[in-house]
Amino acid sequence: MSQERVYKVIFFSQGKTYELYARAIAQGSLYGFVEVEKLVFGERSALVVDPAEEKLRDEFSDVKRIFIPMHAIMRIDEVEKAGVGKIKDGEGNVTPFPGPMYTPGGAGKKD
Repeated sequence: MSQERVYKVIFFSQGKTYELYARAIAQGSLYGFVEVEKLVFGERSALVVDPAEEKLRDEFSDVKRIFIPMHAIMRIDEVEKAGVGKIKDGEGNVTPFPGPMYTPGGAGKKD
């Protein structure tokens, strides 16, 4: 009996660090993006409700698939089981990767 894979995805967006769990990850059909599908959240019937996970669940409640820019992803791990997703303020040592790594139109070319 094969167990379905679970991935932990950590990415940076709008000054916050997101940690979420998903069952499917792929190179996006949109160039430069990673597709994350089948998001996994804890059971709603649990007696103890984690406000951090509720905030994450509310933000992605109607989302089928998210497209995350490759430069925003800090880490993707395949894990044994899903944990508790969370959103944290991006304070600390997290710095987003700088903009485009190429210069369209040959800007910066020496004559």
